[in-house]
Amino acid sequence: MLTPLLLLWPISLALTWLVAQNIAGKPFDRALEYNVQALAKLVVVKNNQVQFNLTAPAREILRADDTDLVYYQVVGTHGEHLSGEHDLPAPPDEDKPTNGEVRLREDVIQGEDVRVAYTWLKVDVKAAAPGPRPTGPRADRSAPAAEPAPSQMVLVQVAETLEKRKTLATEIVKGTMVPQFVTLPLAVLLVWLALVRGIKPLAQLEKRIRARKSDDMSPLDETAVPEEVAPLVSSINDLLSRLKVSLTTQKRFLADAAHQLKTPLAGLRMQADLAQRETDADELKKSLKHIGRASIRATHTVNQLLALARAETTGRSLAKQHIDLVHVVSEVMADSVPRALEKQIDLGYDGPEAGEQATQLEGNATLLKELVRNLLDNAINYTPEKGQVTLRLMTDRFSGVLVLLVEDSGPGILESERELVFQPFYRTLGTNVDGSGLGLAIVLEIAKQHGATITIEDAALAGHPQTPGTRVTVRFVGMDVPDGQ
Repeated sequence: MLTPLLLLWPISLALTWLVAQNIAGKPFDRALEYNVQALAKLVVVKNNQVQFNLTAPAREILRADDTDLVYYQVVGTHGEHLSGEHDLPAPPDEDKPTNGEVRLREDVIQGEDVRVAYTWLKVDVKAAAPGPRPTGPRADRSAPAAEPAPSQMVLVQVAETLEKRKTLATEIVKGTMVPQFVTLPLAVLLVWLALVRGIKPLAQLEKRIRARKSDDMSPLDETAVPEEVAPLVSSINDLLSRLKVSLTTQKRFLADAAHQLKTPLAGLRMQADLAQRETDADELKKSLKHIGRASIRATHTVNQLLALARAETTGRSLAKQHIDLVHVVSEVMADSVPRALEKQIDLGYDGPEAGEQATQLEGNATLLKELVRNLLDNAINYTPEKGQVTLRLMTDRFSGVLVLLVEDSGPGILESERELVFQPFYRTLGTNVDGSGLGLAIVLEIAKQHGATITIEDAALAGHPQTPGTRVTVRFVGMDVPDGQ
């Protein structure tokens, strides 16, 4: 802050000088105006001739100035010189004469800057031919202009050099500069003290942040910081909370991955050891078959863990786009057909065709495919052979919300477990189906990213009275449906 203060100081002095000159000139301008008015009163008309009577003592008083030089001039109605200096410059030609009005201007006389006060006086003189102009070297400087002055007008001028004005202006500037020499260092000192005091809480905040451990994600105390820095601290706290969620998710992912992969990897190692010791070809084939199944389960678990991690950590950062949910469903169902045929499951779709306005929304196509794929995989896995799986896509006629339903004729889910199945790695007891227990956890996370809600209930499909079945309903209540195109 010292640099701008030092830069502003000379600017302040320059402005002070300009103001001081204006202030210093006003009393001297009034004195000039008074002198012009006093000289104008001495202009008289006698015998039809304009005369100017200025006594010698009065002339001495007019010129009695120890600092500046004073000049005066009186010019008659025909431009003839009546009194005063012959070489005093005339007013500008465009200056319209006004009876008795005193005007001021800047001019130069004998190489010196002067301030001139002048006035035009209207006198009552009968028209007469002007006499011959005087000749000689001084005659060229006597008339203010080549043409005669306006008829019946007498010009009176008083000029003064500017030394007193400059002296007074200098004194005013000095009187202003001296306090500034005192106040400027004092202002710098006060600013420095204020900044030191104001920055002290920031230094303390810096020390607290530097003293934190790398795993400390607790929010900073906003009450002990200046008001101006409170928004910054609030933003840092928000960042810390998001980092805490991210790190927690990563730690959980690593823990879950280590726990879930431990069993299939141990099985693979055991089967590989058994295969190495087998001499019977049939037993060797069985061991290799077990190895293949264990590798498939491990691959499925890894894929599910990666899908859950992607949904939890990148769902909010992935760009959303205008998509048609019918296209998403069609692609996933086409991928699920081979598995459905293998188990002789009736896999069907009930809903509108692609391109209809009611099935379009703003979302992330990759995550929505993962949501539909996990719902269909669960339904196919838990539905016995020759069962039925149906995917329905519709619009709620009351609320206009887009609804996705997946129904199956499987054993169903007990009402007491319908909240628990959304937890990672939770498996319903009594089922002999291979899986990682992550399918519905992935579905729930993706649904949250898209503002959707999920409910589970019995399906009770016609033709399968022996099993209650399961219906999973996804309602996209928080999604923006695009305007018509």
